[in-house]
Amino acid sequence: MYRITKVLNHNAILAVEGQGISEFLLLGKGVGFGKKVTQTVEVPEGTAIYSLQENTQRGSAKELIKEVDPKCLEIADAILNEAEKKLGKLDRTVLFPMADHLAFAIRRIQNGEQIHNPLANDIRILFHQEYKAAQCAEELLKKEYGIQIVPDEIGYLALHVHSAITEEKISDGMLTAQAVHYCVELLEQETGQSIDVMSLAYNRLMNHVRYMIARAIQGEKLKLNMNDYMSVKFPRGYALAEQICREIEKMLHKTIEEVEIGYLAMHLERIASEELEEG
Repeated sequence: MYRITKVLNHNAILAVEGQGISEFLLLGKGVGFGKKVTQTVEVPEGTAIYSLQENTQRGSAKELIKEVDPKCLEIADAILNEAEKKLGKLDRTVLFPMADHLAFAIRRIQNGEQIHNPLANDIRILFHQEYKAAQCAEELLKKEYGIQIVPDEIGYLALHVHSAITEEKISDGMLTAQAVHYCVELLEQETGQSIDVMSLAYNRLMNHVRYMIARAIQGEKLKLNMNDYMSVKFPRGYALAEQICREIEKMLHKTIEEVEIGYLAMHLERIASEELEEG
């Protein structure tokens, strides 16, 4: 049983459990309808419960709740529900920073301010399921606010979803997308060909860079060293891989182990050979 401390709207209330003092956010269809402060309620089936003890980069959940329109909380909850269907269990504390981001996005759109996300396409491909889950915000924002969200914004929401699945910081997801984007740009310059982002080789490269960055962040190291073989067999690909690794080190402020260069070179060569064959 929960005792209501504040009714936010028909679908959102703040409440404490039993005789406790810790406050929770309850989100669910009709959970606040006709309810009053101090009233004790059973939690209806399908209601999502969030602790307000959480801290985010923008402050405590309790403080964010005061600034964010309850509808943004509902939309963030709907995105997480969609993500859970596609990707399984996730960290729902992401609700608060995601709702905060939505509130800013809504204000920007209402003020006619355009946001540019140069990595939106990379995010869409790299975090495909997360992006698809975030897309449900499109219809909800149109219905609740009469506004149209652009793919650039959906890309940012997808990073929130990704952080809920992996427990990575949103900035880490952004760095991964940036690193993949940089790889592709360099490779396109090297081959003089546009890279087919739907190709199997591209997807392998994308996933390799993703896990390479995760290894660098976590301090893990690959065991088999292919550097000698790759540097002799594919010197141009190896030199390009080395350049990319050094650049990613600057982005991450972390060391990329030397052993990573040979593996990255292998993926770069695979894409280059595919593009040249097709070209």
